[in-house]
Amino acid sequence: MQGKISKYLKRIFLLLLIAIPVILLIGYSMDARVHYADNPLALNWNNDGPYVFFENDSILSINYIKGNSTDGFFLEQKNTPVDSFKYAKCYYPIDSTSFDFPIKTDFETPKSTYSDTNKILAISDIEGNFKTFRNFLINNQVIDDNLNWTFGNGHLVLIGDFIDRGYFDTQVLWFIYKLEYEAKKLGGYVHYILGNHELKMMQGNYYATDPKYSDIAAILEKKQIELYDSNSLIGNWLASKNALELINGNLFVHGGIHPDLAHSKLSIEEINQIIRLHYYRPFEAAKNEKQIEFLISTSTGPCWYRGYFKDGLSQEQIDSTLERFNAKSVIVGHTIQSKVNSRYNRKVIGIDVQHPNDDHKLWPEGKSEALFIDGKIYYRIFNNGDKKEI
Repeated sequence: MQGKISKYLKRIFLLLLIAIPVILLIGYSMDARVHYADNPLALNWNNDGPYVFFENDSILSINYIKGNSTDGFFLEQKNTPVDSFKYAKCYYPIDSTSFDFPIKTDFETPKSTYSDTNKILAISDIEGNFKTFRNFLINNQVIDDNLNWTFGNGHLVLIGDFIDRGYFDTQVLWFIYKLEYEAKKLGGYVHYILGNHELKMMQGNYYATDPKYSDIAAILEKKQIELYDSNSLIGNWLASKNALELINGNLFVHGGIHPDLAHSKLSIEEINQIIRLHYYRPFEAAKNEKQIEFLISTSTGPCWYRGYFKDGLSQEQIDSTLERFNAKSVIVGHTIQSKVNSRYNRKVIGIDVQHPNDDHKLWPEGKSEALFIDGKIYYRIFNNGDKKEI
């Protein structure tokens, strides 16, 4: 009897030896990661902010969270005239980093097309991980150790999903806001192209959002959707952004361009206008408006489309779409890749990789990569500053 039990246990052990690696491999292929530790410093919300709202046409309310979870939280609030020039500070608790930036209330809609010979660095899907984003830019000489712009007249292209899922959305957004202001002063460009998770935040879909932000909204005595609505300064700023841009012949978009758009007569600027008008309007609200429905759909819209990696498109479909928009390549995030890579004769470049997480540890940890374009040469670039031609 004992021999049978021993034999049975050996079989179970062998099955586990086979099954566990297979399960891990399947999980990894589906982008699953194991969450195994949290950073307690992330729970320090003292000085979190600013959260800036229009009280009316003439007054801004600038709010910071103060206090702690033991003694309670409260607001430090300051009202200031909309048209006065003022600086704000954003604090990151993990390593006590802070940065200053001017609060502006006039936002211009960016151009849809740019043409020059300047260098391009494109990165996507940071998902609220401020330190990961900051360190990558430092190591690749986009900013210095004091978080100042050093990329000259270069293009920093952020291809969506920089918020949601993570713990430091507020820090990431103000950091982009700061860099955009500095780059413009020095002849450079920050292109914040919105992804589906920016739209989710603007439309009230918090399925993947860290519970921190529902608590923050409660402390602010607001509904969570008000963090990014038309009375929010950062919401106004987000609403001014594009969904796709053509930069030096490269089409940048979070999800992708459905091949049926090759048959459309719409320009890139017109596509942006239609999508931008519906940033605060969920997909369901556009039913029976066929052209609009197609562009903001969660399956065919540029902020959502995954067809380059899921639909088995032909090279002809890719070529005709790019030709339609006078583009030589399309660069996308949204769909996780094992590394920055090209396909379809180097016409489609996927740059969404698993980045390290700021507030908790994951296995596998993830390693940041991005795309660097210097003239006609395309590189994978890494967190240590190294690069490899694609």
